[in-house]
Amino acid sequence: MESNRQKKVAGVLQKDLAEVLQNALRDSGKGGIIVSVTKVKVPTDLSIAKVYLSVFPNDKAADILKEVNQVKPIIRHNISQRTRHQLRRMPELQFFIDDTLEYLDGIERSLKREENPLENPSLLARRKKI
Repeated sequence: MESNRQKKVAGVLQKDLAEVLQNALRDSGKGGIIVSVTKVKVPTDLSIAKVYLSVFPNDKAADILKEVNQVKPIIRHNISQRTRHQLRRMPELQFFIDDTLEYLDGIERSLKREENPLENPSLLARRKKI
């Protein structure tokens, strides 16, 4: 169960990270790519922030994640400047790709097939553990 403080910090980080990432994409000249911050999880000690990104088109997700991890210190600095009046310490950022939409799309495609995935669960691909 998340505390109110954790929820507030996660919300602030999610909003600011979305703005910073969109501005960084625009400045780097990467057109036609949409990056959204789907979720931010923060533990009780507020030391780490797990940031889940959704990238469209999906085939660019690995490249975007790699680039984001390369410029992580710059992103962290920008976020700390934006939140300096709200947070004493900026949490360490960890970025992950959110594959929820892919997973749901796979389930939908499986249900539209003639074979029933509920009767034969091996037809559905296993979801990656995060």
